[in-house]
Amino acid sequence: MKTEPNCPKCNSENTYADGNLWVCPECAHEWSQHATTSDVTEEVVDNSIRDAHGNVLTDGDSVTVVKDLKVKGSSSSVKVGTKVKNIRLVPDGADGHNISCKIDGFGAMNLKSEFVKKS
Repeated sequence: MKTEPNCPKCNSENTYADGNLWVCPECAHEWSQHATTSDVTEEVVDNSIRDAHGNVLTDGDSVTVVKDLKVKGSSSSVKVGTKVKNIRLVPDGADGHNISCKIDGFGAMNLKSEFVKKS
């Protein structure tokens, strides 16, 4: 009877022990001997954009700025408490700027979700 576990990645039967690890020669996956197929769990990737308090944001939400934000190319800044209406989420935004919006007095700009809270 076979005592070696199947590979959790490709389910291959051709596995072997190497020190403290199990190794699959077919896909080159390595895992701990203490982890069995019942212990191996898939990581759940949460792609939702969250505000500074952990609330999930959606397109069209209104948010409030929680920190004074300097505006590049301007001598003024967006002040704490500034309300921004009708945001648009940009999951692959540049430099972590994942909210696109228009702010009265400043115009169109991008914000990071960590500096706003849902209203």
